[in-house]
Amino acid sequence: MATVEGGRKRSLPFLNGILPLNRKQMPTDLLAGVTLAALGIPEVMGYAKIAGMPVITGLYTILIPIAVFAILGSSRHLVVGADSATAVILAAGLVGLASVGSPQYVALAGLAALMTGVVLIVARLIRLGFLADFLSRSVLIGFLTGVGIQVAMGQVGAMFGVPSGTGGSIHKLLGTLANLGQTNMATLAVSATVLVVILGSAKINKRIPGALIAIVGAILVSWNRDLSADGVSTIGKVPGGLPSFGMPDVSWSDLAPLTATVGAIVLVVLAQSAATSRAYAAKYEEEFSENEDLVGLGVANLAAGLSGAFVVNGSPTKTQMVDGAGGRSQISQLSTAFVVLIVLLFLTGPLQYLPNAVLASVVFLIGVELVDVAGMRGIWKVRKDEFTIAAVTAAVVVVVGVEQGVILAIVLSILDYVRRGYRPNMSLMSIGKEGNLHASPVSEHTLAAPGLIVLRFAADLFYANANGFSTQVLELAGTPDVNCICLDASGIGDVDYSGWKTLKELRSTLEQREVRLVFADVQPSVRAEMDRYGISEAAGEGSFFNSVSEAIQSSEPDANS
Repeated sequence: MATVEGGRKRSLPFLNGILPLNRKQMPTDLLAGVTLAALGIPEVMGYAKIAGMPVITGLYTILIPIAVFAILGSSRHLVVGADSATAVILAAGLVGLASVGSPQYVALAGLAALMTGVVLIVARLIRLGFLADFLSRSVLIGFLTGVGIQVAMGQVGAMFGVPSGTGGSIHKLLGTLANLGQTNMATLAVSATVLVVILGSAKINKRIPGALIAIVGAILVSWNRDLSADGVSTIGKVPGGLPSFGMPDVSWSDLAPLTATVGAIVLVVLAQSAATSRAYAAKYEEEFSENEDLVGLGVANLAAGLSGAFVVNGSPTKTQMVDGAGGRSQISQLSTAFVVLIVLLFLTGPLQYLPNAVLASVVFLIGVELVDVAGMRGIWKVRKDEFTIAAVTAAVVVVVGVEQGVILAIVLSILDYVRRGYRPNMSLMSIGKEGNLHASPVSEHTLAAPGLIVLRFAADLFYANANGFSTQVLELAGTPDVNCICLDASGIGDVDYSGWKTLKELRSTLEQREVRLVFADVQPSVRAEMDRYGISEAAGEGSFFNSVSEAIQSSEPDANS
């Protein structure tokens, strides 16, 4: 059955990122796809390096997977391909299972992509997309900042042409710095030149493909001057042609060691892809289906696993590249896939002359860009508590590891939610001078009418805050001349078992003190729970009011005369 989303009639579970075609927009979309290829090819090569994969597999991620999502996804803007966060998580999970870049390593990376695809599709079937909401925006900023620092630190050795240290990120960096006395000046010159070209191009115009210019220039210089003779290492021969298709050479016993890694990857894919799609859908006043996108992301990862690539994710940076170039539909992404196809068929030969220092420099800048200083500063200005959580998450990613950082990010997000519910906002409501409802601190014990206090409780009533709620109500009940307390329940969306028991005991205690407990603006779902718990019957039908104003008016002397 057809549905309407964002003014578009959608009768098919695919092509919604492409249809309806806007013929006037198509040339711009096609050109935006070429721009994405120019900017994105160096980027995904860098992500392949981060993931510990052969450079060519980065291109594979924006060949079939990007096209699959363009066809199956609902977002008209989200670009799917290799991504820094998932590449780091993948590398962290595989580093102890196989030698980096070896056939076994590549096979395990393919298996991780297949497992990710299956989990994403299952998540769609059992409606687990909500898990993405357990990574708050502030925690995600902290996580990506930590990833950026870790990624940048890991490229120092290749940029200076010295052996990298071993161990965790900090020990690895310290070991690398200790080797700086062995710096290869030719390698350092290459790295410095690449940084100048990329940063200089961005300074002139962000649409200039500085990374592509640096890579092409470095290949030409390396080919003509034989930089390898000066000790500058190159990536070596790169296989051309289409990727081979088939199941990776793995066994069932390889599944268990990858479970935690895949779980972390799936959570990041869910959070980052959904956040990016939402942002651009809001920007252009379009709707998208998270469930459709889950299927698109799942099948895209299956395609990646079957084509020798590694996990793919919705990429904020590549999505911004297309948007900045004027792309407004997945036609742009299909155009990118076509350009990558041409590169794979005819232009992989020159890549063998590419110095490793060039890719290290590109990856270093990717890491630096992930360090969201503005985002962290923005959190600090408005929420010091959330800044602390973001900073701790970033520190754990850098010092301990990415997978641990993901787990901590989720735990901290949940604890932050529970903390807010544990100490919810409570205020006393009364009628202001202009006849409108006015809120005042509970410490003032403000009466809404003679003998009446109205308490607004702005949270669900559950096990963590039930005792605090009860204590506050009993304290208010001790206010002189108070004989009725009205609970403004407009902010209560749920009452759990502990909350029910608390309300039942509280009503009984107040009754003994000759203080009546009534309710105003109770949501239908909460009223149904109260009916089921027996609270409604015990309180009596006259204890429920449609609004706070009605409750106040019923307590005024004229109303009772």
